[in-house]
Amino acid sequence: MRPRKIEERLKGLNSSGKKAVAWLIDPDKVKSTESLENQIKEAIRLDLDFFFVGGSLIQENSIDSIVSLIKSLTTEIPVVIFPGNVIQFSEKADGLLFLSLISGRNPEFLIGQHVTIAPLLMKTKVEILPTGYLLIDSGAPTSVQYISQTIPLPNTKPDLSVATAFAGHLLGLQYFYVDAGSGAKNPVSSKIIHALKKHIPAPLIVGGGLNSLPKVKEAFTSGADLVVIGNGAEKNPGFLTEVLEYIAVFNLSLNVN
Repeated sequence: MRPRKIEERLKGLNSSGKKAVAWLIDPDKVKSTESLENQIKEAIRLDLDFFFVGGSLIQENSIDSIVSLIKSLTTEIPVVIFPGNVIQFSEKADGLLFLSLISGRNPEFLIGQHVTIAPLLMKTKVEILPTGYLLIDSGAPTSVQYISQTIPLPNTKPDLSVATAFAGHLLGLQYFYVDAGSGAKNPVSSKIIHALKKHIPAPLIVGGGLNSLPKVKEAFTSGADLVVIGNGAEKNPGFLTEVLEYIAVFNLSLNVN
């Protein structure tokens, strides 16, 4: 039987009102193993909730080595693969976001790549998280838009995002990742996050363009259960620390109240 540790954490967030942070490590953007290791240790010290590993375009498949590095430093924080394609996988990870790009119409990212890796997943005990992935227009082309060859949903039309996500929910998807893309010009709008939280009874993950604490706070206030920090942490390692310190205080206030 597959473990359900990550499922329990995500659904616990959705039911308790607590917030969480995932740090997305893109192997292509790791410049120094020593620097990465120091940053991982700091994230562990500050009680990061999840490590995500992956990216839209990985030129050197170093996912396995990065997962191994994280696991050598902690076994308490789940390491989850955020795959840009079928080759981005490691049996050493705790979980895999089994992403279906439901905002697009490219069959490769709706079901095609999933069929390719399914025989391998049948043989592993990695926790599989069936996730509806919605790409939102950030105001500028992003890597995921180019790689997936799909048109993002408008950032100004919450009804389209809700209809798309609810269709995914009816199909049995259990989690929803709303993303403006790596290095997004603008993050997912608060109106979309709020509308999804109101109508979709599932844990909501939000990423892309969250490069300042006010933007992170707005995502949480609008209804995000889990935010994903990527480029912001790469460009400014202190930013991840700032976000984690904020979340610690926020969650503590819920316990007090």
